[in-house]
Amino acid sequence: MFHLASETTEDLWEVEALYDLCFGPGRQALSSYRLREGVAALRNLSYTVRDPDGILAGAIRYWPIHIDGVDAILLGPIAVHPTRQGEGLGSFLIQESLSFAMSQGWQRVLLVGDVPYYSRFGFELLSGIEMPPPINPSRILGLALDPGAWNGVLGKASGF
Repeated sequence: MFHLASETTEDLWEVEALYDLCFGPGRQALSSYRLREGVAALRNLSYTVRDPDGILAGAIRYWPIHIDGVDAILLGPIAVHPTRQGEGLGSFLIQESLSFAMSQGWQRVLLVGDVPYYSRFGFELLSGIEMPPPINPSRILGLALDPGAWNGVLGKASGF
């Protein structure tokens, strides 16, 4: 049994270490990090999952962004400790956090990721969204939490 909780300031060093372990120290050079610079993660959408012994097994964060003035949230990073991968924790974190995002009134979720993995949660390839370089446009994905929320949304993504 795992325990889902809001990320706290006391979790910060553990969560950052998990992200470094899963993505490497160069992770902050990725394009999505340009949207996070100088912007705080959404506290009410940043979660940890711990095992019964209190050991961090996974974490997820969201960030507020704009696409030419239209509000959205950026999912990521999400990480599951390598010893816990394959147990469904990533899916659990995504599904639970998307449910919370919807209940908080968010309409659009953007992420940079693999279509085969994220399509099972309803994410689709977005065209017309510009991300800071370097970026592979075939990895810019979106999910409309409100039907049609991405219709007509085009332009440059930026942090709040």
